[in-house]
Amino acid sequence: QGQLVESGGGLVQAGGSLRLSCAASGSIFSSRAMGWYRQAPGKQRELVATITSFHNTNYADSVRGRFTISRDNAKNTVYLQMNSLKPEDTAVYYCARYNSALPTRDGPGYWGQGTQVTVSS
Repeated sequence: QGQLVESGGGLVQAGGSLRLSCAASGSIFSSRAMGWYRQAPGKQRELVATITSFHNTNYADSVRGRFTISRDNAKNTVYLQMNSLKPEDTAVYYCARYNSALPTRDGPGYWGQGTQVTVSS
């Protein structure tokens, strides 16, 4: 329970797109909120987007309109579609699972290992 494995990171030019995937283990995926976070060198980890078990979404202001979070409960997978990428989006992106249907102030209970996204100018 709780294992998260990200994939889909890489190097892309500014203006390009990437889709990150996060495969989750366990049978409770559909009843848990999920999120994507990122951490750039020298900076704190920040929230990028969340999706509740009811598929309601929320985004950081810096990515709203460019990124889309979605989930496929049949595949136990959450996605982050990233369009119009900018150099400032360069970071390690982490998938996270909350311990309830909605994101809480306690934050996620489980984290993936992270995947590097690098956007060149």
